[in-house]
Amino acid sequence: MDLQTRSLGRSELHITTVGFGAWAVGGGGWAFGWGPQDDADSVRAITHAVGRGVNWIDTAAVYGLGHSEEVVGRALAGMPAADRPLVFTKCGLKWDPANPMTPPQQNSEPATLRLDVENSLRRLAVERIDLFQIHWPDEVGTPVEDSWGEMARFVDEGKVRAIGVSNFDVALLERCEAVRHVDSLQPPLSLIRQGASADLIPWAATHGTGVIVYSPMGSGILTDSFSRERVAAMADDDWRRHSSSHTEPDVTRNLALRDALRPVAARHGTTVSAVAVAWTLTRPGVSGAIVGARTPAQVDGWLPAGSLVLTPADLAEIASAVERLGVGPA
Repeated sequence: MDLQTRSLGRSELHITTVGFGAWAVGGGGWAFGWGPQDDADSVRAITHAVGRGVNWIDTAAVYGLGHSEEVVGRALAGMPAADRPLVFTKCGLKWDPANPMTPPQQNSEPATLRLDVENSLRRLAVERIDLFQIHWPDEVGTPVEDSWGEMARFVDEGKVRAIGVSNFDVALLERCEAVRHVDSLQPPLSLIRQGASADLIPWAATHGTGVIVYSPMGSGILTDSFSRERVAAMADDDWRRHSSSHTEPDVTRNLALRDALRPVAARHGTTVSAVAVAWTLTRPGVSGAIVGARTPAQVDGWLPAGSLVLTPADLAEIASAVERLGVGPA
């Protein structure tokens, strides 16, 4: 498939507009897991996405408490070196192995980040990480200038190519930028969660910072087959069972928006998933979208977003549905 590519801000990285998200690959048994996941299916899904042209994978140390990175490393090991995608991962979340269901601590102390980068290099079995990101703002009192200075040293030492942040606000971005350029920003963005469009993405565009958005399908809701029954059937350790977007009253509005995308998908001969992801790629300043999958078939559901061009009429129809249903501003 001929996937579009874009520059990731001012960095040297050029990425396909859709990338493989490995959150669910981490499996269940931890605070923000997606329930049980078969590792062989995960490897097949990653390999399939890369074989269809996706040139980057986004994971994180905390996904499955290290397990997602290990599975990604296994998938990479099975590919010829010349065919391997860019690898992005995230750091700064400290978990207790004895209490995996306890939410991890947001800890960006320089010593923590240094341990994280070494562990990620080992689990991924790579010599250098293409994009290393602080996952969430620190909550233990570490000045962001200290954290970001350590991240810059990882670049200087050749451990990583580029550095970014995830879930930061504009004030924190400004403080980081004063220390060293922020190569990328990773905020949530979807038709049911559009808040990043107000200030974060414009800030990034102004400063030459790339933007890779996460959860563009609303963590599964904006897909063709999602239903209330799917929520009821989710594993007990699937974090979405307790998410406001997947429970009433929000889930009814969100599913109504999903249904409003069906005519747009039909006109283009594609899926609702592809339309939802493609919409995020129309936002000025967005470089790419992180899209998860558990199987090769799920990859095929959203992959067309990487080449889908929504028309002004499509976008107006979608905007009208958003306004009518009252979703999206958060």
